[in-house]
Amino acid sequence: MLTRRRFLQELMGLPLLPFLVGPEKRAEAALALPQGEEKTSSIGEFFDGEELSYEIGFWVFKRAAVGKLTFQPGEKRGQYVSTLRAETLGVVGWVSRYRVDTYRATMEEVEGGKRLRSLSFEENVKIGDKTRKWFHEFDYERRRWVRTRKKERGKIQRYEEPIPPGMVYDDFLTASYNFRYGVYGPVERGRRYVIPTFPRKGSSAYEVTVAREEEERKRRGSQRPEDGKEFLVKLFLDPEVTHSQDGTIEGWLSKGFLPTEGTIKNVILFGDVRGVLTKAIRKSA
Repeated sequence: MLTRRRFLQELMGLPLLPFLVGPEKRAEAALALPQGEEKTSSIGEFFDGEELSYEIGFWVFKRAAVGKLTFQPGEKRGQYVSTLRAETLGVVGWVSRYRVDTYRATMEEVEGGKRLRSLSFEENVKIGDKTRKWFHEFDYERRRWVRTRKKERGKIQRYEEPIPPGMVYDDFLTASYNFRYGVYGPVERGRRYVIPTFPRKGSSAYEVTVAREEEERKRRGSQRPEDGKEFLVKLFLDPEVTHSQDGTIEGWLSKGFLPTEGTIKNVILFGDVRGVLTKAIRKSA
């Protein structure tokens, strides 16, 4: 059964849409970059100072929630912190007791600045006057994943599990930057990407695909690529995670890979839940 709490968890779960977010400058540079040419900046330097804002809506509630995703330098050289904060507004905010979700990933550059690796991932959910916290720490020297949960009344639960040899756990924020930078391979029509993450709800990977051109034309209909619908991207998750019929999140990217929309399809009882990028700021802009 999809209770109010479970639906609001999914509504605020639209932070998974950063997978479909890519600044236009980065995409255009990538399209113009000759094969084999070296990038002039590391992945952290490239995204440094980026801020992305978006709105989330469903049914007649076109602005049920808003969110902002930022990327800033960390305390140590080569480390960076990405923070995503999303909150409900208006009638939906009142019903949800003005829920605020904050996700924070601390990551480091590895492989000579070509990739980001998650060091820790924090989840903070505030509903009314109650707050729940989860903290994940990834120790690759000891190959241990430590997760701590702070429940109501200050009760703390701690779990520790091994990280399998050769495995790197990317939280969804770290994975979104790696995906956009091309760490998992260039964005190509018809291509499928499997991105390992720390196990939760039975799933230990994100699956992302870029639709083939024939499907894009069919889904685009009378609209033109110039209208911002050039690439159709799909993210597949366990339906239990998305509370939807098939666990699909879809998004359209412009020719420059700038996202125009992202949608969790067929959320039970609520239909499509849609997120729209409203503002993108780059430090280098």
